[in-house]
Amino acid sequence: MLETLENNGTKKQERYDRAYLKIAEEWGKLSHCERKQVGAIIVKESMIISDGYNGTPSGFDNCCEDENGYTKWFVLHAEANAILKIARSSHNCNGATLYLTLSPCKECSKLIHQAGITRLVYKTAYKDDSGLSFLKKAGVELKQIEQP
Repeated sequence: MLETLENNGTKKQERYDRAYLKIAEEWGKLSHCERKQVGAIIVKESMIISDGYNGTPSGFDNCCEDENGYTKWFVLHAEANAILKIARSSHNCNGATLYLTLSPCKECSKLIHQAGITRLVYKTAYKDDSGLSFLKKAGVELKQIEQP
């Protein structure tokens, strides 16, 4: 009986993880970046408390790439935008789950850990996995879900 309940709970969490990841994918489509469009959703206690996508800071031109096609240095990553939104709200990330369409870079991994996020669900692995290695060492639960 207990095994059946645990299995049902795992299946339910899997369904929610996939749904929140799809929301993050849709959110990423709002990005004006041409090279990569990344979306982030932060969920705490079954409630979306923040969202973000990669892009330029408020008040700047939305173009993310320079004339040579390289990403401008001041472009904010999706997870950084989502965490910064939390900083301006009455919420906090302690114990939250972050849903990302692309696993975090090493710089954003520090923000994720420091913000108190304890679980990361992502779709695609970033070419440099040092961010994931850092989060694993920090005790953040990692889960990759590759969706069609």
